Amino acid sequence: MKHLFIINPSAGRVNHETAILESLKKYGNTIDYDVYRTTAPKDATRFIRQYCSEHSEDTCFYACGGDGTFNEVVNGAVGFDNAYVSVYACGSGNDFVKYYGGAEKFLNIDNLVNGTPHKIDLIKIGDKYSVNVVNFGFDAVVASTMIKVKRKPIIGGKRAYATGVVKALFTGMRNKCTLKIDGKPINDGEILLCTLGNAQFVGGSFRCSPKASNDDGMLEVCVIDPISRFKFLSLIGEYTAGKHLDNPKFNDILKYTRCKSIEVIAPEEFCISLDGEIIEKNHFIAEIVPSTLNFIVPKGAMPIIEDNFSKQQREKAEVSI
Repeated sequence: MKHLFIINPSAGRVNHETAILESLKKYGNTIDYDVYRTTAPKDATRFIRQYCSEHSEDTCFYACGGDGTFNEVVNGAVGFDNAYVSVYACGSGNDFVKYYGGAEKFLNIDNLVNGTPHKIDLIKIGDKYSVNVVNFGFDAVVASTMIKVKRKPIIGGKRAYATGVVKALFTGMRNKCTLKIDGKPINDGEILLCTLGNAQFVGGSFRCSPKASNDDGMLEVCVIDPISRFKFLSLIGEYTAGKHLDNPKFNDILKYTRCKSIEVIAPEEFCISLDGEIIEKNHFIAEIVPSTLNFIVPKGAMPIIEDNFSKQQREKAEVSI
């Protein structure tokens, strides 16, 4: 297999290129590898699609960056049977890899090149794919703020999400949109936030979909109704820890279900976040595409899947809409 490391020099607060190149030197000619440095947004997607169109050999593309870089790599590789993907997790958030316990094993080149292929699901909206989480409402305000501040001192880096939350507390508490499953509305026209999870974490530490599995062919839909800022602040700790699904304090404001697809209808200039990438779409369908991506799980990494759903929890999810 060819190993191609896609390095995003802009990812995170520190450029990890030197460390990556030093780690690769020890392999000499024992593995076939190369490095590509991105030069602009979407460059990784363009490069990978062109590369796969011109080469038939199996190739693993390692996204050397954060969730945004990984999203670009995924959108380049999807649809090519000879393309595999993994992550050298050196971004500021690294949300997707938390599904496998965190960045540690994804920062070890030996673990990556000796990893195991596994088919995982993707979320599709139009011609774009998300590998981790699609979110909108309060979360989209947070994500758009993160993009603006992620490389700034004090308010950026690991604090970028917290900075986004502060901004959203003033501008993102009530968001107009209607969500439909099988043509049936599941909300009253306004939300605080909605997350569509393929994996579990968003924003650096928030476990929005604690029972998600990225290979079960299902979307995890979590909707929270508009609430006061005071109530939001009193519940944010439970949401961060991923305890919101079973906490009775959320009973009157939480709608949760699992589905194959969901329709969203919203006003013009409605923002959604796909793995941190902000796009505007006021009417769209998000659907799960099962077993469509060849993902290399690093040696020693394992999903942190809770006992998934008991019968009672499944029934709760089904009737909550």
